[in-house]
Amino acid sequence: MIIHKSAVVEEGAVLGPNVVIGADCHIASGSKITNSTILAGSKVNAHSYIDGSIIGWKNTVGSWVRITNLTCTAEDVQLANLSLLDGVKVLPHKGISGEHKNSIIM
Repeated sequence: MIIHKSAVVEEGAVLGPNVVIGADCHIASGSKITNSTILAGSKVNAHSYIDGSIIGWKNTVGSWVRITNLTCTAEDVQLANLSLLDGVKVLPHKGISGEHKNSIIM
């Protein structure tokens, strides 16, 4: 596990195994991240679950969001509360809500 020294990981967040947290990230309490990379400037809100995925720069992951199955997001992606991304690729500067599986969001 690698956590940048400027990242904030709140008590109660569960990280690992195989997790990288970039510079200036904020990981809220109750979140669980496994086998994933969170790139610089991203925020993961409370009770979200990320597994086997790459979260791009300056993303905001809402509360109770589930991201799995090699989902990859680009820069400045905003995921609304209660969203689900499963095997999704997201291009930059997008606002996402609802459930998306095995697709590309342009």
